[in-house]
Amino acid sequence: MVRCPYDRTMSPLKRRILQACLYEGIAIAIVTPTLALAFSHPPGSAFVLSAVMSSIALAWNYAFNSVFERWEARQTVKGRSPARRLAHGLGFEGGLAIILLPVMAYWLNISLWAAFLADMGLLAFFFFYTVGFTWAFDRVFGLPASAR
Repeated sequence: MVRCPYDRTMSPLKRRILQACLYEGIAIAIVTPTLALAFSHPPGSAFVLSAVMSSIALAWNYAFNSVFERWEARQTVKGRSPARRLAHGLGFEGGLAIILLPVMAYWLNISLWAAFLADMGLLAFFFFYTVGFTWAFDRVFGLPASAR
């Protein structure tokens, strides 16, 4: 078994900050060219929109994971089953989709309906990304105390 070179017993605050920063950094790298191509926006404009959405998502990530981990710590069954990971992904992405709708509509100068459809495309990608990223993060850094 390969020994993880990272501190697998980091504090909940340090863990949430690291998780959110890694998650959003990768997301910006993926979303920027996607937005530029899909909406015929200059890459700079798409990057700023990605950064704005990422900043909002960082705040949401921290808040959502704080609440989720408090809920998780009260559960009698420990660990992160596929069902629990699914619930986590749905809660995080569903909440973020609602928050980002008006931002996308304004920035892209499109209707709320068009923003909703665009957001659904991003949501489909990010749902799987969230579940996969969280699983990979837990494999590398270990489960948080709330899931042990």
